[in-house]
Parts: sequence; C-alpha cells; structure tokens
Amino acid sequence: MSKTNFEFLDALGQIARDKGISVDTLLDALANALVAAYKRRPDAAEEAVVTIDPDSGEIRVYGQELNEDGEVVREWDDTPDDFGRIAAQTAKQVILQRIREVERDMKYEEYAGREGDIVTGIVQQTDNRYTLLDLGKVEALLPQAEQVSYERYEHGARLKAYIVEVRKTTKGPQIVVSRTHPGLIKRLFELEVPEIGSGVVEIKAAAREPGHRTKIAVWSNDPNVDPVGACVGARGSRVRMVTNELRGERVDVVPFSDDPVELIQNALAPARVREVRLDEETGTATVIVSDFQLSLAIGKEGQNARLAARLTGWRIDIKSETQLAEEEAGGYGDQEWAEGEWVEDESGDLVWKPAEGGEAMSAEEWTHAAEDAAESPAAEAGQTGGAAEASAEAAAQAPASETAPEPAAQEAANGEPESTGVSEEADA
Repeated sequence: MSKTNFEFLDALGQIARDKGISVDTLLDALANALVAAYKRRPDAAEEAVVTIDPDSGEIRVYGQELNEDGEVVREWDDTPDDFGRIAAQTAKQVILQRIREVERDMKYEEYAGREGDIVTGIVQQTDNRYTLLDLGKVEALLPQAEQVSYERYEHGARLKAYIVEVRKTTKGPQIVVSRTHPGLIKRLFELEVPEIGSGVVEIKAAAREPGHRTKIAVWSNDPNVDPVGACVGARGSRVRMVTNELRGERVDVVPFSDDPVELIQNALAPARVREVRLDEETGTATVIVSDFQLSLAIGKEGQNARLAARLTGWRIDIKSETQLAEEEAGGYGDQEWAEGEWVEDESGDLVWKPAEGGEAMSAEEWTHAAEDAAESPAAEAGQTGGAAEASAEAAAQAPASETAPEPAAQEAANGEPESTGVSEEADA
C-alpha cells in the first residue's frame, strides 16, 4: 500500500467515525462518482465499473462489453494513467455530498416515526407566519395556525410542542409542531403522571379550546387507583405543572364512564346536574339543572357546554327546572298565541295568513280585529279567550249585511223601547 492510499483510507475512516457513516457507504458513493468521471473521457468504454480495495485503497477501472441480455461477455482493465488525480478531485466533492445526504436521511429517520410525540425546543426566530424552534440537530416549524393566539414566544425561551407532521425535503426533514393540538395535553400529563406512562391510568377523551380551557376524561385500570387524584396530584401539584406549561390554561380532570348519562354529568362539572334525558335518534342529551346552576353549567359564552359536548360526543341542551316546567305546562304559560305567518300579497304588502285557513288581513286590519275582539261585550262579560276568538272570527267572516244590526235592534240593544203606532195612539 502506498503512502497516498494509506492517508486516503485513514481520512475516509476518520470522516466515517465523526459523521456516523460506514466506510463501505462512502466507498460505494465514491466508486459511482468515479464511473461518471471515467465516462467523460473520449476513449472510455460504454460500460465500466470501478473497484476500490478497502484494505489497500487501490482504485481500478474495468471496461465491460455486454450482450443483448445485459450479461458481461468481456471485461478488461482500462484504468487511465492519470486516474489517481481524477480520483482525488472527485473524492472530495463526492464525500462531502454523500455526507450531507446521509445526515439528512439520519435526521429524517430519527423523527419520521415520532408524529404524536412531544419535543422541547428553543425559540430561534419569530414572525407573523411561523416560529422556528431549535431541537438540537434539526429545526421545527411552528406555524401561525398552530400557535395559541395570546402566547408570545421570546427568543431563547424553551418551549414544548406536539409533532403533527414530519416532511422529507431536499434540505432535510421539516418537522411541523403545534401548541394547540389536544394531543399536547395528553403528552404533558404522561410526563407528569407516572400512572399514565405505565398504563394504569388512561386518558379516554380530551376536548380543548387552546389558551382558555381543557377537559379530559380519565379511567383507571386498577380499582385501587383514583384516576382523577393521580392526575391532579398532591394539592394539585401535577395538574399545576401542566397548567404552567400551557401558560395558565385551565384544565378540568373528570372521571370517565361507559354510561353516557354519568359521563355527561361528569363532563359538565363543576355544575351539578339533576337529570339527563337522552335522544339516541338525534344524538341529543337534554340536561336539567337547578335554576342557580344554569349559568355555571353553560359556562362563559357557552364554553363549559361546548367542551362537554366535544368530550362526550353528544349534543347537549341545558335547561333549568323553571324552563322545563314552563315547557311542560304548554310552553308559554297562560298566554295563547295565534298560529300563522306574515306573507306578501300581490301588491307586496305584508298580510297575516292564519294557519287554520281563512282570509288574509293586513297589519292594520289585524290590529283593529284584535282591538274589537278585546272590546266586545263577550270579553267584558268575562268570556273565555277561546269563545272571544271564535266570536271575532265569526264576525270577520260574516257578510256585512249579516253583521250590521237593524236600527230597531240597535235601539233595543241600547235599552230604548221600540216605537210603534199603537203606543203613539195610546199616548195620544
């Protein structure tokens, strides 16, 4: 072995050890590059192969002749006299390029199977589109859509994030992380609660409104372990660590249940539920609470009810006991409402069309009819609402000749006696 070949192999081995790449991988890459360099010579064979002896470092080029089936029928040594110089020039470029490729592949393989995992990075760069986190060997991308709206990331701050995607690019792996994904909550609890890491306690469901509030339902596979107590910790120490990492986001831990009624009751905590009625056809759960618990069950801007619905998978309709009693009594208490709708007539004016049929009337006519019904003798005498409405309807539908009383009848109604010829003669 010449001194030059020894130095070449020694340098190649040192590079392989430093970069974590095998010597055979580098030799194969160099051999392929030397074949391309050989074929650029004017007197080169159409087919050739380059061999590099891993022990001596000797480089040989063999020209080949192939038949129609691609089999080698003749092979000869066609190593150029100045091939050592060509090999030296090519080796540096090939080795550096191959090192970069191998490093990219190794970085990708390291993170390729880690979707759904949690990583800790240092904030490097922040703008309106994304934030870059330094994970050590690679950088992670935190897009604006995956950031909590009110959080501000200072340069150099340490941050935990959830891996949602690992992309393979020509410049290396691109790791996309999130601070809003519900999976971040699960991973944080796995770090803080040993029972979850060991599988004794499971997080069955999670619902989150990033930056505001989160609900998780937990289950214990060991009857001697309280799942809620394990997640909360002594004096709330464990859940407090999760809350601090989420920068003040509130976390509610509730026990999971296979019974949907019990699960809904737990999910609406801290509100106390009186009754749950399930409609499996529509997937709706009607929840009845005490009057003073209604606002607590709904939550600020409906937040508690929304999270409970996501956690349980049921549409939740919350009603107070008073509201339920009014609905069961008829919906509107003692007040009766006319059934119908306002529609446009041919002239474009709004008219009232009764639901039970009949002639449509304008708003002015409808108002006068209601006032006449209210001032009618039947209404003054204490006639029931149904009878008064029937009288008003009959009066509205009757012809004018039938509804207008005769003069004599009108006088009789006013309490004046009829004037007849007989009475006049008697007076005379």
